[in-house]
Amino acid sequence: TPAASWRCQRSRLWPMGPSVLPAWLQPRYRKNVYLFIYYLIQFCGHSWILANMTVRFFSFGKDSMADTFYAIGLVMRVCQSISLLELLHIYIGIESNQLFPRFLQLTERVTILFGVITSQEEVQEKCVVCVLFILWNLLDMVRYTYSMLSVIGTSYAALTWLSQTLWMPIYPLCVLAEAFTIYQSLPYFESFGTNSTVLPFDLSTCFPYVLKLYLMMLFIGNAKMFLAKCKKLCKVFHSPIHLLHVLNTGHTTRPTTRPDI
Repeated sequence: TPAASWRCQRSRLWPMGPSVLPAWLQPRYRKNVYLFIYYLIQFCGHSWILANMTVRFFSFGKDSMADTFYAIGLVMRVCQSISLLELLHIYIGIESNQLFPRFLQLTERVTILFGVITSQEEVQEKCVVCVLFILWNLLDMVRYTYSMLSVIGTSYAALTWLSQTLWMPIYPLCVLAEAFTIYQSLPYFESFGTNSTVLPFDLSTCFPYVLKLYLMMLFIGNAKMFLAKCKKLCKVFHSPIHLLHVLNTGHTTRPTTRPDI
């Protein structure tokens, strides 16, 4: 019968039954499969962007910075648009990050990328855009690599340490690059009136004023987030014993017993 032939073929494919498959490929781990594919797509996208920028810089020198956005802008916009799914991931519980800080970070990037850089061609030629993209992609490459390997239960001490500490020097540089991008875009928005709305009465919307207000909020909000992350990291690594445990095992969970040193 067809059922018997199917059982015979299945026994040849899986002599010990379907349970011999890796745990993260079994039906009850479909969530992990989805997250692994999502992190892999993001990792490939950001790796391609960073590799493209590096090759272009060594090939053309400083001249490559002027047309960085034209070379990798589309892939950058796609990756940042897909990253909005992370808000849904956190909301439905398949990711354990905090929703509000991630929402602020994504809003910040979408505002800079789509509202400032994409909408103003003169800003796209600035060198600060190239610097900003490099910083963004460095953080995202490490973050998505760490998350991708964590989903399948793999960890490396160096990668764990890098994912916990790399953002400390790069995150303030990202804020400065974002602020400088907004500052350089203000004269163009004021001259061309991009994204500004003129109403027949006194209430009108001038986009440069919105950017100036956002610029002040950018420093205040990111300063609070940076201090909160530093305080949280200090609580996690408050003892040399735990730091040694992380460097040896790659896991950030606290050891239950004191390791032999």
